[in-house]
Amino acid sequence: MSEEKKGLFLVLEGGEGVGKSTNMAFIQNYLRQQGIRFQHSREPGGTELAEKIRALILSKHDESVSNMTELLLMFAARAQHIDQKINPVLNRGEWLVCDRFTDATYAYQGGGRGFDKSLIEELEQLVQGDLRPDCTIILDAPVEVGFARAHARAELDRMESESKSFHESVRQSYLERAAHIPEKYAVINADQPLESVQAELQQQLDRLIEMYRA
Repeated sequence: MSEEKKGLFLVLEGGEGVGKSTNMAFIQNYLRQQGIRFQHSREPGGTELAEKIRALILSKHDESVSNMTELLLMFAARAQHIDQKINPVLNRGEWLVCDRFTDATYAYQGGGRGFDKSLIEELEQLVQGDLRPDCTIILDAPVEVGFARAHARAELDRMESESKSFHESVRQSYLERAAHIPEKYAVINADQPLESVQAELQQQLDRLIEMYRA
């Protein structure tokens, strides 16, 4: 008897104001049209307990949040998310489509907060074992473009309220990650008309669907 097919783990990443929410909706609609069984999730969060940790991370507090506390909370939420949602979905043979995963930790806590990459790698291995996304799509736009969009839409959370230099470091960290393992990443210019962004997204989805069905 052949082993049951594992699902596919797809992650959408990017800095603030790059259009992740709009394009995540596009991804989900397209997968439905193609008959792909999937679950949607996000990080930090994705389960009841992990969402409570998300609120701790992103809310503004009277007490300052240490950088180490923030990093460990990210991985605590991720451990719960992997155990309670990601692995069960993938083991059923479904796709898991996630808004952010560990690349966001390398970008925000590594690039933005200045944590050494080797520390994040140790935590990544401890929490995730061999689990890595099959593909990570990064929506990329200049920080000033993302800032303008983010400020126009709603009140900013604790992470969105960081300085422009913080977000420049976040963006560069994303691009460096993608350049390091290009076969696992797709970088899409989010500073172009939405129809052009989504045409590129569709190309990536078609490639993944073909790979999954092979």
